[in-house]
Amino acid sequence: MNFRYVGIRNLTLNQYGAAARPLWNRPLHAQFLCGLGFFLTNSLFATSVSFFSCTAALPGVPDDHLSEICRSHEEVKIVNPSPKSRKFFRLKLPRFRLIRRPFDPAAWQALARRTELGLSIAGAIVGAAAGIAVVLMSYIASEMHRLIFRIDGSARLSSSTIGDHFLLLIAPIGGGVILGIILFGLARYRKRPLVDPIEANALHGGRLSLTDSLIVVVQNLVSNGFGASVGLEAGYTQIAAGVASKLGLKLKLRRSDLRVLVGCGAAGAIAAAFNAPLTGAFYAFELIIGAYTILSLTPVVVSALVATLVARMLAGSEFTIDVDQFGAVLPADYIPAILLGILCAGVGILLMQAVSFVEETARKSSISLPFRPALGGIAVGLLAFVSPQILSGGHGALHLNLASDVAVSSLLALFFLKAVASAVSIGSGFRGGLFFASLFMGALVGKMFAYAAPYFWDATLTPVIYAVVGMSSLAVAVIGGPLTMTFLALEITGDFPITALVLAAVITSSFVVRSTFGYSFATWRFHLRGESIRSAHDVGWIRNLTVDKLMRADVKTARADVMVDEFKKAFPIGSAQRVVLVEETGKYAGLILVPEVYSGLTEQEDQPRFVRDLAHFQSDVLLPQMNAKQAAALFERTQSEALAVVSDLIERKVVGQLSESHTLRRYSEELDRQRREVSGEF
Repeated sequence: MNFRYVGIRNLTLNQYGAAARPLWNRPLHAQFLCGLGFFLTNSLFATSVSFFSCTAALPGVPDDHLSEICRSHEEVKIVNPSPKSRKFFRLKLPRFRLIRRPFDPAAWQALARRTELGLSIAGAIVGAAAGIAVVLMSYIASEMHRLIFRIDGSARLSSSTIGDHFLLLIAPIGGGVILGIILFGLARYRKRPLVDPIEANALHGGRLSLTDSLIVVVQNLVSNGFGASVGLEAGYTQIAAGVASKLGLKLKLRRSDLRVLVGCGAAGAIAAAFNAPLTGAFYAFELIIGAYTILSLTPVVVSALVATLVARMLAGSEFTIDVDQFGAVLPADYIPAILLGILCAGVGILLMQAVSFVEETARKSSISLPFRPALGGIAVGLLAFVSPQILSGGHGALHLNLASDVAVSSLLALFFLKAVASAVSIGSGFRGGLFFASLFMGALVGKMFAYAAPYFWDATLTPVIYAVVGMSSLAVAVIGGPLTMTFLALEITGDFPITALVLAAVITSSFVVRSTFGYSFATWRFHLRGESIRSAHDVGWIRNLTVDKLMRADVKTARADVMVDEFKKAFPIGSAQRVVLVEETGKYAGLILVPEVYSGLTEQEDQPRFVRDLAHFQSDVLLPQMNAKQAAALFERTQSEALAVVSDLIERKVVGQLSESHTLRRYSEELDRQRREVSGEF
């Protein structure tokens, strides 16, 4: 009797040969029990079946033989059985695909990779995770403020009155000590720097370590919870983007789709943090993804909406910014708004340079990295003696100053204290960002600017409108994203005339910063590290397209000390276009053109010449780690059609050769592929 097995891999039992032979010789009842167990197990679990449970008691049937049979299955047939059992043993086994498919990872991977619906579902999952993460981090930070500074549970730290001045000093120092211990451990056990979402999308195709993201969250909570003048937005976006990247890697998304999903995480985080889905979506488009496309619109907006809804369900209106009452907007009000945008641009540049100055001063000093946060905590604590409003991100202080009339001298002093506290906090090593701090300081600048309103003819703006314009203008100068801050103003006020006014101011501020400074806060810090990143546009593929991937290794070489006649014998005309010359030690000596050797130039000399005399580009070589853009620039500078590739500039061992035409062709192909990915052509 023979068995024939038809499975999803089109394998038969006969292919297993002797491995399945012991089962054939079993009695009829053993075969029946085996088939019945196969049918019941497949029907109940709808997965790959193991016969161990139903045949363990069958004597003489080894487990490994059964496991070979059970690797794939769809239908079991007993062909040519005895006449009594022919009809009884024909089994049709249903696979219950509708039940199994929702739990099949391969099906989800195919859905996410092939359809926009799949990517949108992944964006919704990421948005829900971002909303939960924002609420959870905010709750932890609030509890830390309540326990450490002994404030009421419903009060904000920066708007609370803290009478214990010793507590104001010791809390930031304690946070600095804890953060210093974390930094010491990271310096010892985790050498590589932590990557944020902008760098991940710009250089690594959206690949972001979830472990690094959790480390950033812990650092951010310690910094903010102990009163350092930093916000939680950096932690929000980091953990949400880390979860998105992890999910995208599990789904095996393409590079472009993975970048979009990381943008979904950041969009959800900002949307949940400010109760503003449009702000979150355009934050992702402008700052994380670097471009707006129809293909990325749906998943990003879905993520922002889901995150906002989740945050509202869990925390209510805790994340809403209330600007109270505001007046009307007239055409004459655009002139002071534009001037305020220019002023905020200058303030933003000074603030970014102040942070860099503190970082550079700390780096040049003899103070070890783990001790810097504690020293920064001393400075923050001393500043908090003057005004506790500089503590933490400044949510409570923003609401406090928007809702009350404050003297211009008090506003100026508070702005100066907050600016110094933020610069010292970030420069000394506390983890966080300037997102909300820039909003708070921009509101202060706007309210101070309102005192100059009577000097503008027919201007009717109220101090609250100036505060909204100032917070958006300063935030766009520091963070970037003109449309992001414009939509934030729209979702805060719900007023379109004010939104148009804000748009004019933020466009002006962004233009001034880009024209005079050229960087946002994030890209400025990349610049100080030596990274040429101006935005989140994907430039990592250029770095991955290196010379060692483009070159050809089968190069023809010759000794540089051979005579021309010997060279002609070794390389007849037409045998090669170029030959690489090497020294006796194997070191690169130059590049020689074979047609030039046969051009008759050497016949004018009485004595035979060495081929070394005809060599070109003795000092111009390519290195394997150079990218295509650097190689193209070297071809342009040397006016050469091809160059040799050497191992390094010291040994100069020849490892290959690369032509300009091949480099430009591959570079153009990659550019076109990136364009098609962005536009959604595939």
